[in-house]
Formats: sequence, structure tokens, C-alpha cells
Amino acid sequence: MGSTVSTTAPETTSPAPSRPGYGQLLRTRGAWTFLLPGFAARQPFAMLTISIVLLVQHTTGSYGAAGAAAAATGVSMALFAPYSGRLADRYGQRAVLIPGVLVHTLSGLTLTALALAHAPLWALFVAAVPTGASVPQVGPMVRARWGVKLQGSPLMTTAAAFESVTDELTFVFGPLLATALCTAVTPSAGLVTEAALTLVGGLLFAAQKSTQPSVSGGSGHARVQHTSALRVPGVRVLVVTFLGIGSVFGGMQVALAAFTESIGEPGLNGVLYGTFAAGNMLSGIVCGAIAWKAAPQRRLVIGYAALALTASALWTAHSVLLLAGLGLLVGMCIAPALITGYTLVEGLVPAEARTEAFTWLTGAVALGQAAAVTVAGQLEDRLWGGAGFLVPMAGTVLALVTLVALRSRLIARAQTRTVARGVGHRVPVTVD
Repeated sequence: MGSTVSTTAPETTSPAPSRPGYGQLLRTRGAWTFLLPGFAARQPFAMLTISIVLLVQHTTGSYGAAGAAAAATGVSMALFAPYSGRLADRYGQRAVLIPGVLVHTLSGLTLTALALAHAPLWALFVAAVPTGASVPQVGPMVRARWGVKLQGSPLMTTAAAFESVTDELTFVFGPLLATALCTAVTPSAGLVTEAALTLVGGLLFAAQKSTQPSVSGGSGHARVQHTSALRVPGVRVLVVTFLGIGSVFGGMQVALAAFTESIGEPGLNGVLYGTFAAGNMLSGIVCGAIAWKAAPQRRLVIGYAALALTASALWTAHSVLLLAGLGLLVGMCIAPALITGYTLVEGLVPAEARTEAFTWLTGAVALGQAAAVTVAGQLEDRLWGGAGFLVPMAGTVLALVTLVALRSRLIARAQTRTVARGVGHRVPVTVD
């Protein structure tokens, strides 16, 4: 892969304070040119899964079918997201975004039309695959732009927290908007709106050419020397960790929808999921404002243990208030894990493979979410109401065991390390 260099020099006009904060981060030159369109472009991502679940459940009457259709979207996104990130590292973000948003819009509208026509489940799968595969990876692209602007700066941890808060802000508004549209307007309104917002937001973000990481002209030699982010052992550990986080998102989406329908208040689904996302957002704000002294590897293990503990209590909730409280706690435990995981990438992965590394993590969340909505949908159909909450418990506990066993792989090695490049040989790469 050609080396990735900045189109704008890192901000070095003044030394960073000992406690870098959001104010200084947002004063980074040129940041707002990609932050605002980036927020608009990833807003639809939080609407996609819940819009599919609500539409397909309405047309088929089965949470199992709805979960399977949403899972097909999530799996295809998880499989194609790293490839999309690799292409963005090599050819530039704009070259990947423009065709991606066009394909996603067309595929999403096709999926909507098939669901409304009561097409067989296999036809929904056929449309769901390109819908998921073409989801714009705007979050990783924004994080890569921060990496260019802030390389070597202590503000990187603050930027990771800010991006997590931004993600969660979309997960506060996204499910609420999708649920309101699907329940108050028409079951197809959520997915149609998601497709339209993806098109407009994605094209606006792609138009911000001045802040995207530049790519080399790409001689043949440069293209052979490609660094695979997944070859870094720590990235593989983080992938498993983020799979567990995805199981929380997916399991809660299905289980909350089933719970609110069972009590005759489907409109509360968005409120409950919004409460969960609000906890995530609030803890993310606090996490980014703290000058941490503990090593990030230790913070990740402790934070993830808290996540597994709170997620394991969800299935015991049998009232709206208790479920809202537990959901808030679970959300508060997710943000620190996400922020710390993304921060660890900065030290584990060379710059020219960082967008790909971020997409592996977002893809892992999507894959965990896809598996969770499938299993949770089957549990809701075949067992008792609320059985879907067992999925977040199982996913986080298994991921925690893996994280604890392999936590030493999250430590960056020295100042130079050997990463795989090309095929059949290794080249030493210096990492700042």
C-alpha cells in the first residue's frame, strides 16, 4: 500500500497542555470542514438495522425473519468494510465514498420495495447483501483524518473520545428517528429516510477533499508493499473485543423491540434504546475529559469487565424503569471500551494501514450485531419474551475471557516493529 501522508501539516503551533480538552481539539485548524459533513454522513448508520428489523417484522410477522434480514446486512458490511478501508488508504476516501453511497441508496430502496411486496426471505437477503456491503465507512474515515491532523499529539485520546461521543449521539437520534418514522408514518419510512440521508451526507463528506489523507501516486512497487492491519496481533484481539460490543447493540435492538411490543407500547422502543445510547454518549464525554494515568490495556480490561457484568443483568429486567436503568448502565460501560480500543490502534498500527484497522473494528461491531440480531430474534420467537437479552450477556462474557487471556498482545512493541508487507517477506517499519 502506498504510504499515507497528510495534505495538511500536523497542528504544532503551540504545545499541548497537560490535560488536553475538547476546546483545544475543536480549535484544530480545518477540523470543522470534515466534522460537520461527517456527522451528517454517519447519522443513517444508526438507523439501518432497526429500520430493517421494524419493516421486515411488520411485513412478515416474525422477529426471526427480521433479525435474519438485518443480519445479512451486518455480515456483508463486516466482510466488506475492511476492504473498503484498504481501498480508501490506497486510492483516497473520495474514490471509495462516491460509488459506495450510490450503491447503498439503490440497494436500500430495493430492499424496501421487496419487503413491501412480501417477497420471499431469500430475495430480501439478495438485496440486503449489497445494502450492507456498501455502507459508507465514514466513522473510520473521520478518525483517519484526525490521525493526519494530530499525529504525535496527546489530543489523539481526546479525538478518540470525541468520535465515540459523536457515534453515540447518532445512536441517540438514529433509533428514535427510525422508530418514530416506522411507527407514526409508515413501516418503510425509516429505511427510505436512511437511504436518502446516506446519499446526501455521503456526497457532502466526499466533497471535503482538502482534509482527506493523501495517497502516493502508487508505483507498482508501492502497491506490492501493502501492510495488512489484521496481521498485527493486537488488532485481532480488539476485533474479538468489538464483536462482543456488537452483540450488545444487536441483542438490545431486537429484545427491546420485542419487549415494548409485548407491553403494547412499541413507541417506547426508541426511547429505551435512546437511553442506552445516551449513557454511552455521556460516559464518552467524561472519558475524553480525563487525563488517564492507567495504561490503556488495563483500562480496557477493567471497563470491559464492567460491561460484561451489567449486560449480564439485562435479562432479569421486567419493567420499563428497571430496563431503562440497566440500559443506561450498559451504555455507560460501552463508551470507555470503544474509546480505549480505538486509542490502542494508534500505537499498534502504522499510519498507512490505520483506516483499514478502524474498519476492521467497526466491521467487528457490525458482525457481532448481525449475529446478535439473528440469535436474539430466534430466542424471542421460540422462548420467553426477553430471552434476547441473553445474547449481550453471552457475547460480552466470551469476549472478556479472550481479552484477559490475550491482553499482552495489546502492548505496542518498542519503537520499531516488523509488520507483514506483500507476500512471503517482511520489511522493518519505523513507527513513531
